[in-house]
Order: sequence, then C-alpha cells, then structure tokens
Amino acid sequence: MKPKILFIMHMPPPVHGAAMMGKYIHDSKIVNEAFECRYINPATAANLEDIGKIGLRKLRDFYSLLKRIRRTVKEFAPDLVYFTANASGGAFYKDFIIVELLKRMGCRIVVHYHNKGVSTRQDRWLDDCLYRRFFKGLKVILLAEALYKDVQKYVKREDVEICPNGIPESLDYEPKAERNNAVPHILFLSNLIESKGVFVLLDALKILKEKGYSFVCDFVGGETAEIDAARFNHEVAQRSLSEVAIYHGRKYGDEKRAYFEKTDIFAFPSYYHNETFGLVNLEAMEYKLPVVSTNEGGIPDVVRDGVNGLTCDVQSGRVSADELANNIALLIDNPSLRYKMGEEGYRMFKSSFTIDRFEQKVTEVLSSIIDIKVTCL
Repeated sequence: MKPKILFIMHMPPPVHGAAMMGKYIHDSKIVNEAFECRYINPATAANLEDIGKIGLRKLRDFYSLLKRIRRTVKEFAPDLVYFTANASGGAFYKDFIIVELLKRMGCRIVVHYHNKGVSTRQDRWLDDCLYRRFFKGLKVILLAEALYKDVQKYVKREDVEICPNGIPESLDYEPKAERNNAVPHILFLSNLIESKGVFVLLDALKILKEKGYSFVCDFVGGETAEIDAARFNHEVAQRSLSEVAIYHGRKYGDEKRAYFEKTDIFAFPSYYHNETFGLVNLEAMEYKLPVVSTNEGGIPDVVRDGVNGLTCDVQSGRVSADELANNIALLIDNPSLRYKMGEEGYRMFKSSFTIDRFEQKVTEVLSSIIDIKVTCL
C-alpha cells in the first residue's frame, strides 16, 4: 500500500508563490503516484488584498476548516500531514491552532515554509512560547540553506530538509545567451512594490545615466495600491529617465517571452522582508540571462554571486543604489561575462530548478520523513 499523506496547503485563488507551488504538488503525477493523497486548502482569503484581514466571515471559515481537518484525519488516517505554514503574525497564530489540533490527533507533521519571519518575532515573550511549542516534534522543509537561520533557535539542523522551488519549463528550444542589442536592455519583472526594488532600481539607472551609460530598462508587472502607473511615471520623470525607463504593464505568455528574449540583464533588487526565493530569477535563468539581485532570504542559493549573476547586500532593510548601479555597469561593460553567467544560470536551472526536479525532490523528502518516526505531543 502507498503511504497516505494529507496535504494542507495553499492553492489558487488567490495567486501567490506558495499557492502556485501548492498547485504544482496537487497536479503532480510524480507525487500522486508515490502517495495516496488528500488535499485541503486552508486559505480564508478570497484575494491578495484580503490576506491578513480579520472578519466574521473569515472566523467562520476558519472554524469550518478546523472541522474539515478533524473529519479528514479521522477518516483518512494519514501517515504524514504536510502543511504549508506561515512564519509570523496573525497567520502564524491561526496555523498554530491547526498544528495543535493535528498533534492532539497523533499526526506526524512536516511544515513547508515559503516565507520567513520567525527570527523577527522570536524575542517577543508570547511568540517565543508559541514557537517552542509549535516546532516541537516537527520536521521542517525550507527553500534554501540560507533560510535556516530564521528558525535555528527552535529547530535542529537534522530536522530540516532543503527543497528548492522549481518552475515549469516554458521553452521548447535552447535560447542563445547573445542578444546582439546595439543598446543593452535591462528587464525588471514583478508587481510594482517598493520593497521589490522598483525605486532603488530607478535610482541606480539615474546614476548610470549620469555616468554616460546607454541602456533601456523595461518594467513589466502589475500596478498596485502602493505604486500605480501614474506614480511610477512621475518617479521616472523626476529622475529624467523617461526615455530609458519604460513601464509596460502586466504581460503573459508570448508577450512576456518577447521581453525575456530581447533582454541582456535581468534586475530584481528585492529587499522584501518575506522574500524567500524569487521565482522570477528562475525565469530569467531559463532564458540565459545574468541576474542582478540581492542577498535577501534564499536568493543567494539561486543567484550565486559571480557565478550566474551578481548580488547586492541588504542592510537595514535597504539596498544601495550605488552598489546596484556598479553591478549593472559591470555587466554592461563586459558582454563576455554576461554570456558566461547566462550559460551557467541556464545550466543551474535545467539541473536544479525545473518543476520536474521540484516534484522529484518533494517526493524524496516526504518519503524519507515517513520512514523516520517523529515524536509528537
């Protein structure tokens, strides 16, 4: 008989990184052939704007979720419960209740983190007490080795498995690293959020322009309540970048592919405090693009400084525009370095970061955990 796993994990809607990885697991032939699976989506938010808000409907939905989990555990009797947990704040308190219920029902549990933030709350008395109880007897899956420091106060290293995210391959051909643009093209791909590096990138572009560099930087992604097109264009005009920094809105499919194909350098200078991986960096690597990013979260395990890209330090929650400009300038000045890093990034993507590799790794990790007896409260 196949081992039985109850997956309690986020799936769209709303659409975000953890939800997409949940969908990949749900739809995975590899996972579903290896285990007898049941799936429960614990989300109580209807959309991205609803995440983090508290209301009577969400409390009612959460109570219904607990009843469904309890009923499913009794009927299904899983060998393991896989749970995509939240690291901090109100969402963690909700997840604490779910894990307590599972422990009281005698379940073996592995939590898979697609976010971070434990270390930012561990010095608070209440959070510290809850974390100590929450992590007792659990196995933990992290996206990158660099993220272990976030939970190391509560989790022994031998109780942690590393499972990098992966994305579906979008190309049926091997791209060329050489773009042969007369003027280098830079691409930023993300929703317009300040902590994703939008304004620090504009500051870096201003520095480059003042130094006499020629370039075009395309910004692709959705408007947000924080930065809409009007504010973006105002910030561009203030820096005298209107001719070289251009916002194109959201792009999908072939339209998004066209931007990757004409780009020389991919820039993602995120300093978002919950950044754990940066899936967009994987997209760039598939197109043989050198990546300029940061050392936030697990990004250094994907963008290896000097190997397939260059990283900037995040200090006090900020990125230096001068350092970012210097990294971009180094790649503008050295086409051969761009090509070399692009080729290496493509090799890394194919070997470690495809959706097939992710599904295989998840299956390996869960199989190994099921074979290990985990002590629960």
